[in-house]
Amino acid sequence: MDAFTKEELIRLLETRSGSHVSIYIPAHRESDQAQQDSIRLKNALQEAGRRLCKGQLRDSEAEELLNPAMTLLGDTIFWQHQSDGLAVFLSPTIFRSYCLPLTFEELVVVARRFHVKPLLPLLSDDDRFYILALSQNSVRLLQGSRYKASKLPQGDLPASLAYALRWDDPEKQLQWHTNTGALSGRGRAAIFHGHSTASGDDSKNNILRYFRQIDNGLSELISDGYPPLILAGVDYLLPIYKEANTYPRLVDEGIVGNPETLSAKELHRRAWDIIAPRFVQARQEAVATYCQRAGVESKKASDDLKIILSAAYQGRVDTLFVAVGEQVWGSIDPEDGAVTEYGEPHMDNADLLDIAAAQTFLNGGTVYAVDPGNVPGAAMAAAVFRY
Repeated sequence: MDAFTKEELIRLLETRSGSHVSIYIPAHRESDQAQQDSIRLKNALQEAGRRLCKGQLRDSEAEELLNPAMTLLGDTIFWQHQSDGLAVFLSPTIFRSYCLPLTFEELVVVARRFHVKPLLPLLSDDDRFYILALSQNSVRLLQGSRYKASKLPQGDLPASLAYALRWDDPEKQLQWHTNTGALSGRGRAAIFHGHSTASGDDSKNNILRYFRQIDNGLSELISDGYPPLILAGVDYLLPIYKEANTYPRLVDEGIVGNPETLSAKELHRRAWDIIAPRFVQARQEAVATYCQRAGVESKKASDDLKIILSAAYQGRVDTLFVAVGEQVWGSIDPEDGAVTEYGEPHMDNADLLDIAAAQTFLNGGTVYAVDPGNVPGAAMAAAVFRY
């Protein structure tokens, strides 16, 4: 399973030179389905080749563009490590493939830009969160979604209480020892020695200072807004961390227990139980806001795709509901906002829903990529505007 981040999305959207091929197919985690998945990709690449040649590329040019993905067809190891869906992107300057925890409908798009809307559920604001797993011996920060949680680099987070307080005065009776392991060539982990003579207040103060270092380090690691942050730790540590915390969206309820014994999978399961109801509520509130504004403040909301596209390019869309699995083919002139719709896809147009979603996302708006029946007002797109 591959991680797909906002940075990856931006990289795809910034690639605009030449023909672009976007392929989505369902995949299977079971290795006995590998041949079926490989055949499905082969068929999609053949369809992309036909469309590229129809778009006035020579056969040799189309073959050269698609060749990096063709090498995947016989890659046994690649097909043995699939997830629920496979996304493949090819252009003259880029080749990317992602094994992702989403089941895609089969789709091939050949245009002047990549088609990214099926990926947006992975980045939607209604399922992103962080888990901060705390103990006196270790710290882990995990980035989570409804599908999984992955450990992030340590960055400036202290490795432990001992590490955080290693330069304290000797009077505080804190010792930092390391063994260089001259004979074995291997170092021994640093050991923190606390003394039983320390008062309860001293112990709490040391932990509080340790947690303040962690709080400071989070600002360097969390750079994508302020998704909710869930604490994991033994019960007496969580209220101490809340004293040190400055993160604006720390969730009151935490995962109680020793996180050193919990895998990323288990932390994700327990965190999702906490956060999922909050995300459902946030989406319901977004729907209610749209319905209210569409009824009494028509200039603050719309389900007219042409109006939404213009607002998305201007950075005015605060919240967008957009249908996945549906396309509205056409083109937009970014200079004057003129929109032209076409009945069928071809090289010089794109899915207008995809463009609206991408522009909203890039301008900091919230995008809910949902089934068509869950778009308010039964349209293909519905938006709440900032102004």
